Amino acid sequence: MTEARRQGSKSEQAYDWIRAHITSHAFVPGYRLVLGTIADELGMSVVPVREAIRRLEAEGLVTFERNVGAHVSLIDESEYAHTMQTLGLIEGSATALSAPLLDEAALRRAEEINDRMRLLLGHFDAHMFTVLNQDFHSVLYEPCPNPHILDLVHRGWSRLSGIRDSSFAFVPRRARHSVEEHTEILELIRRGADPLEIELAARNHRWRTMDAFLDAHRHLTEEGRS
Repeated sequence: MTEARRQGSKSEQAYDWIRAHITSHAFVPGYRLVLGTIADELGMSVVPVREAIRRLEAEGLVTFERNVGAHVSLIDESEYAHTMQTLGLIEGSATALSAPLLDEAALRRAEEINDRMRLLLGHFDAHMFTVLNQDFHSVLYEPCPNPHILDLVHRGWSRLSGIRDSSFAFVPRRARHSVEEHTEILELIRRGADPLEIELAARNHRWRTMDAFLDAHRHLTEEGRS
């Protein structure tokens, strides 16, 4: 194995380790990431750790300041709230427009994804839960016949991933309610509910996650100040 491949493999290990500590909140927002300490913990040089930090910085999970170093990115409450508010509006609309186009096979696929999410509740994996959550919603909004609305939904999800990998890592108690609300949305679509009712259900589902996340973040911030 070449030196470059060895370093690449170690960089991947460091990336996975640091990212897991961030998403699980072992490393909270503002936590200083000392490259030498992490390298010692992982039994490697600082070179692959530095590469991992750069990747996490590109994803918005880490901030690097000259003469200060790297730390876990602070969450911009306003940016998060604005993104989630907007995503709730446009995803709700996209889901309502998609509803008449969703056949039983698509609804079963969404239901199977939600069942997998339910199984994760016992041994919670926030990252996998988040991946499945996006898969679930994707089934419901992708058939949207309005390409402009669909483009805005895609942009909203992309912007959200840059702000924080997983809301559910921050508020795992929200996960169970989310699964239950998914079931309610599927029932509305199955029985051909009024489009506005479907839109509001999808919108409020997104906004409840936003409220839970912001409440938890403010509580953590207040604890840090005390």
